[in-house]
Amino acid sequence: MTIEIDPADPARADELADVAARTFPLACPPSVAPDDVAAFIAENLTATRFGEYLADPDRTVLTATSDGRIIGYAMMIRGVPDDVAAAVSARPTVELSKIYLLPETHGTGASAALLTAACHRAQSLGAACVWLGVNQKNQRAQRFYSKHGFTVTGTKTFRLGGHIEADYVMVRPA
Repeated sequence: MTIEIDPADPARADELADVAARTFPLACPPSVAPDDVAAFIAENLTATRFGEYLADPDRTVLTATSDGRIIGYAMMIRGVPDDVAAAVSARPTVELSKIYLLPETHGTGASAALLTAACHRAQSLGAACVWLGVNQKNQRAQRFYSKHGFTVTGTKTFRLGGHIEADYVMVRPA
């Protein structure tokens, strides 16, 4: 599989939103209600929202493509919110807010290629470190991030509908 990583093209926001809607549920714990997942997608992962994200100078969205088709994406946001500031000591920083790939690409190296490209992009933005939140029950993702140099430095919460999820904050040098 040949994988290309590039900045997201606003003209492909519909395709990007489709990939986001198909991949976001994969990272949700089984205890999360399907209605809460659907509401999150409808509020945060539409083509319109991706258009807004792509226009935001503090955000960077990268897409992974294979054979011209978007198979995944990563979204980075400059800065660190107050609720995780203590867990992220190096400054300036970039949050890896989202990184998702279609399930049929898992195990192909696409995830590693996208994560590596995201970390390089963060470095080019002047970040000293990259941080992310990962659900404490998502051990597969934690292993993946650990393998790529991320370490747990704290915790934070993530609201998904009426449900509060517990996330680890993981950090690595850019």
